Amino acid sequence: MNPPPPPPSQISNIEPRKSGGLSLISVASYVFNYQLVGKPFLAYQRHQDERKLKALKQKPQQLLAPPLVRTARMKEMMSRHYLQARYANGVRKVAWVTSGAPVEILQALGFVLIYPENHAALCGARKKAEEICTEAENAGYSRDLCSYARTDLGTLLSGKTIVGRLPRPDLLLCCNNICQTVHLWYRVLASRMKVPLVLIDTPFLYEPAQPHQIEFVKRQIEEMIPVAERVAGKSLSMARLKEVARYSKDAAELWLEILNRGRQKPSPITAFDGFTNMGPIVDLRGEAETVEFYRSLLEEIDERIAAGIPAVKGEKYRVLWDNLPIWYRMGWLSKTLGKQGINLVASDYTYAWGELAPMMDVEKPLDTAARVYLHPILNRSTGDKLRSMKRMVKDFDLHGVILHSDRSCKPYSLGQIDQRDRLTKDLGLAAVLLEADHNDPRAFSEEQALGRIEAFAEMLH
Repeated sequence: MNPPPPPPSQISNIEPRKSGGLSLISVASYVFNYQLVGKPFLAYQRHQDERKLKALKQKPQQLLAPPLVRTARMKEMMSRHYLQARYANGVRKVAWVTSGAPVEILQALGFVLIYPENHAALCGARKKAEEICTEAENAGYSRDLCSYARTDLGTLLSGKTIVGRLPRPDLLLCCNNICQTVHLWYRVLASRMKVPLVLIDTPFLYEPAQPHQIEFVKRQIEEMIPVAERVAGKSLSMARLKEVARYSKDAAELWLEILNRGRQKPSPITAFDGFTNMGPIVDLRGEAETVEFYRSLLEEIDERIAAGIPAVKGEKYRVLWDNLPIWYRMGWLSKTLGKQGINLVASDYTYAWGELAPMMDVEKPLDTAARVYLHPILNRSTGDKLRSMKRMVKDFDLHGVILHSDRSCKPYSLGQIDQRDRLTKDLGLAAVLLEADHNDPRAFSEEQALGRIEAFAEMLH
């Protein structure tokens, strides 16, 4: 069947700002602050961090292995990314994008990409999200909204951030394959900042995607290209797009390989290692350095395996984590679980950034983008998610599942009670719901979480 045309509301009628050429002051600031001072300083800091991490030795009483040394490189890459973005206005075009948006086209056009969700997660991990969320709530945004959205809107309204300053976008790209909140969230951004908004609407999948659904998404991506070209002031090179697609595919394959090292017994990594090192696969996919980073991270993990270093000493129970992490309590959770001999060896959240790699065909980047961005876990049915969890239970030889009932992420949390019951009845697993919020600590009770984890550990015994 012929796909229907995209509705006219999918591309806002706000005209892109005229380029006006490069600003000499902006260029001078970019060159001095980013290239001459910032990059060398971050490289120096990374060397210092690597030296300290290499010097760490696991003490006999320590349950958790020292952090992976390559984490220092990830920190440098992400810091450099936000530093470059801070000085990008007037030098390079900037786009704010949702985490599940087809960014390869914007990468190929040379945009600096900002992921408000990742920025919010960084604020959460640094325990600054509550303060920034409050700024949005004081302006009238409900506390029932996603805490990522409240963190982003709070930053927009107050300027508060942990990265110095977020650059003003020239374009907004929103794909509703992760939830519907992003649609309304980005409309607010477009209205407040008077910036063109492109919405990619993905049909929800209750069964494998049909050709007309893929074609529907592909046509929207094709309609996005001239808008992005007008903003970028240049034409899209198909050769460059294929190169970016190749980097995306290579990085996703390496990421999947890294996560699959959790199948080892004992596992050399935990899901917390995945949460900590997933920034580049979200923010920097399509870049050559991301591929090199994950290749080097995989090498370090393989060295751990060869040396017989487990991520959790005396690993007794292997467990799956469902949903987003609780960014502001990762350290406490890893230690609390480690004391019980529990290792979170897998997470369906981090897995979502690698499991679609086999779908990627770099010679057909537009077809690939349509197919891949239709299939994120949040754009598939709860039944499909349950089947994925069951596959992971088998592949990773797991004893139990912790389902994070995330107050902010309702699409991910939908159906968790039924999923817990099916995992228990069908597979005989121990399973527990842990109620919290991925970014807002006001929805987390340490006493309640500790009680649930101790009860869960009793079920595992």
